[in-house]
Amino acid sequence: MSRVVTLEEVKSDPQVHAYIKRADDNLAVIGYTEHGPRHCSLVAKRAYQTLTKLGVPHREAELSAIAGYLHDVGNVFNRFNHPYTGAVMAHTLLKDLGMDIDEITVIVAAIGNHDDDGWEPVSKISAGLILADKSDVYRSRVRNPDMIKFDIHDRVNYAVNKSILQVDSANATISLSLTIDLDISSVMEYFEIFLNRMLYCKRAAHFLDNQFGLIVNDNILS
Repeated sequence: MSRVVTLEEVKSDPQVHAYIKRADDNLAVIGYTEHGPRHCSLVAKRAYQTLTKLGVPHREAELSAIAGYLHDVGNVFNRFNHPYTGAVMAHTLLKDLGMDIDEITVIVAAIGNHDDDGWEPVSKISAGLILADKSDVYRSRVRNPDMIKFDIHDRVNYAVNKSILQVDSANATISLSLTIDLDISSVMEYFEIFLNRMLYCKRAAHFLDNQFGLIVNDNILS
C-alpha cells in the first residue's frame, strides 16, 4: 500500500545514501567535480524553493526536491547515460519506500530528462530540477585545485565563488547570479562549456511561464 514519502525519509534511507556515496566516489576516481550529498542536497533545496516561490503546491515542490536529491544516482553505474540508469534506480528505491506509483512516475521522468542533451522539461517537477541542477556552479565542487590549469571545467567551477538562483515571481523572472574571479577564468570560458546548460535553464524557466536571466559580476547578460 502506498504512502506519502518525504524528502527527509529519502535522504535518510541507507540504500539511497550508499548509492549516492558510491556514485560520487566513482566520479572522484575519474576526476569529475563533486556530485555527492552536498550537490544532491543543494539541488533538492533549490528545486523546492524555486517552485514554492512560484506558488507551486508544497507536495509538487517536494517531489521536485526528491527528484533533485536522487537525480545523479545513476553515476554509480557510469557517467554515460546516467539520467536513464538513475531514473530506473530511483523507481526501485522509491518503490521500496512505499511511494505512490503516480508520484514515482513523475519523479523518474524528471530524472530521465534532467540532462541538457536534447531533452525538454516535461513537468513543473522536471523544470524545478533542471534549474536547480544546472545552477550549481561553485568552487567547492572542484576536487583538486591543481587541475584548474589543465581542465576548463574545473577552472570555471573554481572561478565561481558565489552562485545564487533568484526567483522574482512579481516580474516572472528566474535569474542565475554568479560572481566569477576573472583572474582564474573568463566569462567566455564559462559560456564555452555551459552554454547548453543555460539554454536548458531558459527552456525550463519558460515551461514555468518565466523568463531566464544570467547575471555575472553584477552585469546582466540576458
